[in-house]
Amino acid sequence: MIDPKLLRKDPADISRQLARRGVEMDAAKYARLEEGRRANQVEAEALRAERNRRSKSIGQAKAAGEEIAPLLAEVEDLGSKLKSSEEQLASIQAEIADFELGLPNLLHESVPEGTDESDNLEIRRSGSPREFSFKPRDHVDIGSRMGMDFEAAAKITGSRFVTLRGPLAKLHRALIQFMLDLHVSEHGYEEVYVPYIVNAESLTGTGQLPKFAADLFRLDGDQEFFLIPTAEVPVTNLVSGQILESDQLPLKMVAHTPCFRSEAGSYGKDTRGMIRQHQFEKVELVNVVRPDDSYAALEALTANAETVLDKLELPYRVLTLCAGDTGFSAAKTYDIEVWLPAQGRYREISSCSNCESFQARRMHARWRNPETGKPELVHTLNGSGVAVGRALVAILENYQDVDGSVQIPTVLRPYMGGVAMLEAVTSSQG
Repeated sequence: MIDPKLLRKDPADISRQLARRGVEMDAAKYARLEEGRRANQVEAEALRAERNRRSKSIGQAKAAGEEIAPLLAEVEDLGSKLKSSEEQLASIQAEIADFELGLPNLLHESVPEGTDESDNLEIRRSGSPREFSFKPRDHVDIGSRMGMDFEAAAKITGSRFVTLRGPLAKLHRALIQFMLDLHVSEHGYEEVYVPYIVNAESLTGTGQLPKFAADLFRLDGDQEFFLIPTAEVPVTNLVSGQILESDQLPLKMVAHTPCFRSEAGSYGKDTRGMIRQHQFEKVELVNVVRPDDSYAALEALTANAETVLDKLELPYRVLTLCAGDTGFSAAKTYDIEVWLPAQGRYREISSCSNCESFQARRMHARWRNPETGKPELVHTLNGSGVAVGRALVAILENYQDVDGSVQIPTVLRPYMGGVAMLEAVTSSQG
C-alpha cells in the first residue's frame, strides 16, 4: 500500500508517478473522499464533545433540583446524530481503504520507462545457446516418451495440468531437492514449510487481493479460503502483525510449494505443454530486511536464483522490467529468462522483486529501529529460486540428444542415484 500520508499530501504527484505504469489514478476523487472524511470527522468530534458536555450538565441539573427531561432529550438527539455521523465516517473510510488497496506500488527511480515486455531492459547474459546438429524437439515431444502425460491429467482434472511418471517424476523431485539444498547450504536461507491454503487477509497483505481475485482459486465453504498462487503469500505473511528486533534481520526464507493460478486473461497463450499451468511447483525465496538494505538484498536474491541456472549449465539472461511491465506490488523487478531451443527464445523462469514497504504496510510488519527505538516498516522481497516445471522444460530441451534421450545435468546426478541419462521409451506404461 502506498503511504497514505503521501497520498493526502499530494495526490496529483502520486497520480503522475503511477502514470509511469500506465495506471490512471483519479486524484480528484481521492481528494473529494479525503475532504469528506475530514469534514465528517470534524463533525463527529464536535457532536461527541457536545454530547459529553450535555451529559455532564444532567448531573449538575439533578443536583440543583432542576428539570432534566429536556437535557435528556437533547443528549439522546445528539447521540442519534453522532451515530449517524460515525456510520457515514466509517463508510467513507472504507471507500478510501478500497481506493488505496487498488493502487499499485510506486516505482523505484531506476526502473526504465516503457509500456510492455518489449521495453524491458536486458542487463546481462550467461552461457551460449547450444548449436544442434538436428532440429531440437520441444519438451512435449521429448517428455511424452518419458512419462509426461497431459491427456491423463485432463481426464482427472482438465486442461493445463500434467502428470509425470517414472524417471521424469524423479527428475522433477531432484530439481526441488537440489534447489532447496543450494539455497539453504550455500545462500544461508532458512527452509520453511507453510500452508497451501490461505485466508483473504493474507492475500490482501501481499497484494493479490482485492485487485487480482480472478487469478485465484477460491475454495467453497463457510470460510473465505484460497489456494496459494505462490509461496510468497504464506511465507511473507509469517511476519504480518509483528515488530521484529534489529538483530532478527535480515530474514531469508525458502519454501517449496505447489502454486495454483486460474491464468485469467491468458486464454490462448502457451496452451501447449508445461509453460503455463494451473498447478505448478516453485522454490520461492523471501527476504525481510531493513529499508536501507533492500536494494543490495535484491541484487543478492537475484544472484541466488541465477546460481541455480549456472549450476544446471543452462543459458539465460537477466532483464530489468520496464515501468509498464512491473508487477502490482513491486517497486523494481528483475526477470530471469532461460533459453528454450525449440522456441528459439528466452522464457521467464524467475521474477525477483523488491516491494519496499508496500506489503509491510498492508501486513503491519515492522522492525524496531535501535537508533530511534520506534517501530518502522520493514522491506520485503521475493523471487523464484526457481520455477521447477520450467527448469524441467529447459533441461529436456537443452540437454536432448538426436535419439530422444536427455542427458542429466552433472549437478543433479547425485539426486538421481547416479543416473546420467534419461532414455526415451516407446512402450506404454501401466
